[in-house]
Amino acid sequence: MVDNPYNWGTGRRKTAIARVRIKPGSGNIVINKRELTEYFPSEEYRRRVRAPLELTKTSDRFDVWVNLYGGGVSSQAGAVLLGVARALLAADETTESTLRDAGFLTRDSRQKERKKYGQRGARRSFQFSKR
Repeated sequence: MVDNPYNWGTGRRKTAIARVRIKPGSGNIVINKRELTEYFPSEEYRRRVRAPLELTKTSDRFDVWVNLYGGGVSSQAGAVLLGVARALLAADETTESTLRDAGFLTRDSRQKERKKYGQRGARRSFQFSKR
């Protein structure tokens, strides 16, 4: 039986889902077959994706591959963050306290509230005219 060299982690945020696998390597990050800088042009989102790796000082020890779909740019970055943190935890159990203290292992469960009938949105009502 051959050991699987990959460690997997699934991250979710709003409607974005990221399936992350990491393997010992040189620190490459590939999202949907594109480089990190190409997929996330904004430095803020790239920093968010790299945060668990830099916190545990393993940014140059693992290669990261991500299959990502759904949601917007911000929620996709949050999903990748959670997925990378879970994959790192699967690779090395000693990083749990560091990742948990930073809040990287907690799923953000906030979802968009549904629109209600008789209203313009989830909370917003139609304009009321007394006369």
